Amino acid sequence: MYLHGSAEIKDGDLVIGGVSTVDLAAQYGTPLYVYDTTLVRERARGFKETFESLGVKAEVAYASKAFSCIAIFQLMKEEGLSLDVVSGGELFTALKAGFPAERIHFNGNNKSRDELKLAIEHQIGCIVVDNFHELELVSEVSLSLEKSTRVLLRVTPGIEAHTHDYILTGQEDSKFGFDLTNGQAERAMKLAMDAAPIELLGLHCHIGSQIFETTGFILAARKIIEKVAEWNSQYSFHPRVLNLGGGFGIRYTKDDDPIPPAQYVKEMIAAVKEEVEKYNLTMPEIWIEPGRSLVGDAGTSLYTMGSRKDVPGIRKYVAIDGGMNDNIRPALYKAKYEAIIANKADRITEETVSVAGKCCESGDMLIWDVPLPQSEPGDILAVFCTGAYGYSMANNYNRIPRPPVVFVENGETRLAVRRETYDDLISLDVTFS
Repeated sequence: MYLHGSAEIKDGDLVIGGVSTVDLAAQYGTPLYVYDTTLVRERARGFKETFESLGVKAEVAYASKAFSCIAIFQLMKEEGLSLDVVSGGELFTALKAGFPAERIHFNGNNKSRDELKLAIEHQIGCIVVDNFHELELVSEVSLSLEKSTRVLLRVTPGIEAHTHDYILTGQEDSKFGFDLTNGQAERAMKLAMDAAPIELLGLHCHIGSQIFETTGFILAARKIIEKVAEWNSQYSFHPRVLNLGGGFGIRYTKDDDPIPPAQYVKEMIAAVKEEVEKYNLTMPEIWIEPGRSLVGDAGTSLYTMGSRKDVPGIRKYVAIDGGMNDNIRPALYKAKYEAIIANKADRITEETVSVAGKCCESGDMLIWDVPLPQSEPGDILAVFCTGAYGYSMANNYNRIPRPPVVFVENGETRLAVRRETYDDLISLDVTFS
């Protein structure tokens, strides 16, 4: 079994951050999200230190859609990262967490006027403008508030990352951004440069997610800088910032072979330097937006195992007290995970089972065909690498409350998000008399 970060097996139990997961399950109940914050900090520092060692001015912005709450924003603030948000809710949470507004970047393809007003009122670091309607809205809201607004233009460079179709974003046929090849991006650039309340910082792109190679990032950088060279000659466009997005892959199972995060950074920087020298341009700041690669494999979900169904000669099902409510990725993306029985972590595997969730859906299957020791009701199942898009995509289907989140580090635990209650579930309901 591949163990991530500080995870280890001690006295037969899975231990994370110096804390027994069996004890965590007993203290906080299950389902439970557990975050190894030592690993999160190591990843954050690794990205920053790589840029620093290469002498490149940069911002590393945590892509908060991977996992958002006040506590994780405060951790990223402590590590000196910037923050990428994609909704008014994420922005509001960041502000409540005391995150420096000047280090917040606002992404997304259909920001409302109210969301933009919140961002511009707080003078956040920049708004990543996605389309012409939004460019007009940013200008209008900025004028009404008598403020100048820093923006990046999101462009689609026509690069297709080799990943799941639902999370491809850099190709031409995308809901995101201004197309770089059909004149849309050039028109947007000229409009932004001419808009009095807008300060155009540069360009942004994002080619996909869970990417295991650097080729796509390099090709995207080359295409963008080639276009920048044209605009520099024709319109004196000098981008101060080039944001190359995120999407760096992690290891979920033995079939995944990610490269070290530093390698992405080094090869992207090398490509940008080569291109700006080729066209005699000024080296821009390089911004990136890691999300999954910061928190994905730092998260482990704990469940209590319950009922069992054996279908002779076909399959053995074991059910847990969670499922697609707290991790919809297997149902949505056919995502795959590895798992162990936390209280039998040192035992040999004896059977292959499929882990079923408790929702009233045949598709609520967390893991198909995972080798485990013989299990019993009450055992604690630990599913690895659930730190990204678990809690952030959690839902209340079947009126099941969402699990709590606990941070563990150096033998200590800290509750980051409390467990929802039944009262929480009905708190927004209106009773008709």
